[in-house]
This record gives sequence, C-alpha cells and structure tokens, in this order.
Amino acid sequence: MVAAVAPRPVMHVMAAVMHDAEGRVLLAQRPAGKHLAGMWEFPGGKLERDEAPLAGLARELREELGVDLQRAEPLIRVPCRYVDRELLLDTWHTDQWRGVPQSLEGQALQWLAPAQIDPSILTPADRAILQAWRLPHRYSITPPEVRPEQCGAWFEHIGQAIKRGERLIQLRLPLWPREQVRVLAAALLPLARRHGAGLLLHGDIEGALGLGIGVQLKSAQLATLSARPLPLSQPVGASCHEAAHLAQAQAIAADFATLSPIAATRDLPQRLPLGWQRFHSWAESAALPVYALGGTAPSHIAQARQCSGQGVAGMREFWLL
Repeated sequence: MVAAVAPRPVMHVMAAVMHDAEGRVLLAQRPAGKHLAGMWEFPGGKLERDEAPLAGLARELREELGVDLQRAEPLIRVPCRYVDRELLLDTWHTDQWRGVPQSLEGQALQWLAPAQIDPSILTPADRAILQAWRLPHRYSITPPEVRPEQCGAWFEHIGQAIKRGERLIQLRLPLWPREQVRVLAAALLPLARRHGAGLLLHGDIEGALGLGIGVQLKSAQLATLSARPLPLSQPVGASCHEAAHLAQAQAIAADFATLSPIAATRDLPQRLPLGWQRFHSWAESAALPVYALGGTAPSHIAQARQCSGQGVAGMREFWLL
C-alpha cells in the first residue's frame, strides 16, 4: 500500500502595490542568495503565524521600507507553485502611508509607471499582480451579430467608447472576413494608443502578431497551445468555461481569462450557468485575473470584485447605442 503524500504547507505572503500621486508603483529587487534573485517584485513578505493580513502587510512595509501603512484594499490573491515551495501571494494596493520608502534590507528600489514596466523583469507571480493593476474592471466585446456592412458605424462606436474611457476592447466579429477585422483594428490602433486602450482580436494570433496588439484565445484554441502565443508586451486573454481551462490559461502564461457563462445567455445556450458561487471559487484559485462573462452587465462589477474577479466582460450591455 502506497503511503499518502502529505500536502506541502502553503506560505502566506503579503505584497503591496504602492502607488504615488503620479500613478507610479514601487518595485523592489530580490537580493542575491534568495529564490529568484535579481528579479523584481512588489514589496512585502511572509505573514507570521496568527497574524491578520493587513497587520502583517503593515509590519512588512515598516521593516522593509520604513513606512507606516495607513490604509490598503485587496487587489488579487495569486497562488504559486514552485518546485520546492507553494505560496499564496496576497496582494493589496495603497496610496496612503507615512514616511518615504527607503531600502532597509539592502534591496534596490525603483518607481515606475505601470505601462512602462517590462513584465519579464518580474517574478512570475508578480506578473499577475501587474496585470491585475493594469487591467480595467470592465472588458467590452463587440456583439457577434454586427454585420460587415456596419463597419463604418462600428468604427465610430468603438472610437467613441475609447474616448469615453473604455480601456480593453475585444473585436469579436464572427460574420466578418478575418482581413476586414484586421483592417478595422489597424484603423483604430492610433486612437487606442493615444488613450492607453488595449485592442484584442478574437482567436486571430497571426493578425495580433502583425499588428502588435492582443488576442483573446478561444477555449478550443487554448487547449492546443503549449506556450504563450504572443510576446509579453502583447496581452493574451483566454476564454474559459471550466476549471481545467483556467489551469491551461495559467500554464501558457496568459495575462487574464474570461469565465463564462455566469448566468443563462443566448450566446451559450448549451452551457449550464456557473453562478456566482462557482465563479468565486474558481477565480479565487486562479493565478491570473478573471473576468465574469455571460449574463453580466457593468452593474455587476462590484459583485464580481467581491467574488475575487477582476471585473466583468460583456457584449450588448457594454455599448451605449
């Protein structure tokens, strides 16, 4: 009889996204001799036994940076599994502390605008934190019934949405020829870049590579990949309907996922709704930001956030037409 292998204890680690009045965030470099030495991370450290998370975060920032934390709010919890350890990176964000952060443990520090951070310099877990901070709480997807002859109108609709503040838009246009979708994306790209908005193509990896933008992988497509299909500078989203899909999204280093359907929807009539309870369980266990999709509207953002989600994604309800 084979003896059961006891699960390894999970180390609970606190981290802080400290953002200043200019929108910059503070990074610390892991010193020589430590795991992942030389890579950059958000400051923090191990939670002590029976210590409350916020108290532990305050203690770590005081010991590491010499600042007194005044207030912080949860951002994302990232479970991490390495060869020799497992940890839960419990991340909060704050712009309220007393004192000037300084290196008290010999680590290098730097302040950077989130858009300027090269994800490759961060530890794998901290890349998920960066994405959670960069990504908006709503993800707008073009309605699938939009016809090719409506191209001009939808160029205007999407342009107005970008000007209103939409920061993540997927061009999901199944009735259009692929090349026409690429032409639309290319026409929108200068405006999107001026306003800091991200554009993603639906399933078109080749087109995304050519345009230098993101891709939203279909769930069937996701299953065929063994590695990330785009550089770290181009966002990769993954369409997920099961816990196994989320695991695969993490395995290929996707930046975020959509999880659907949360409620009954005409676009996925064959799938049983997940409901908010299951969404909460799966999103909390995922090591990347997760959007709730399917039967959702912008009014559900707070609920999604309470259920460990990044926010909500949607189609028709997300366009002011």
